[in-house]
Amino acid sequence: MSGISLKQAEKVIDGVIAKTEELNTNPMAIAVLDNAGQLTAFRKQDGCSLMRADIAIGKAYASIGMGVSTGVLQERAANLPHFIDSLAAVANGKFVPVGGAYLIKMDSGEILGAVGVTGDKADIDEVCALAGIAFAGFHTEK
Repeated sequence: MSGISLKQAEKVIDGVIAKTEELNTNPMAIAVLDNAGQLTAFRKQDGCSLMRADIAIGKAYASIGMGVSTGVLQERAANLPHFIDSLAAVANGKFVPVGGAYLIKMDSGEILGAVGVTGDKADIDEVCALAGIAFAGFHTEK
């Protein structure tokens, strides 16, 4: 498979939105990138602040680019700040290593893409991202 389809990406986003409504979160922005790092689908809730789109895309880009969740990257940033800064420079500022993005995987382990969620605290963003992945019938690492 070449990556996540638009229909699959929209289902991930639908699952994220359902979780945000269940948890009554702050307004969220959700970006789904394919396995080549290209934007496949994006949605933001009413009231999202200006930079949330770029942050959601940057989170998903960081996850797909490094092959791990941004929560893992956030932990690595504490120990390897210069490395993480270098990655952000190489990515021309599209690299946001803050919790809220996960790889989207098939049962086989094949990576289809990544979802980035932003708008609330990072741990809430992560819960919503995981809910979207599960809702669409996919998996991720934790």
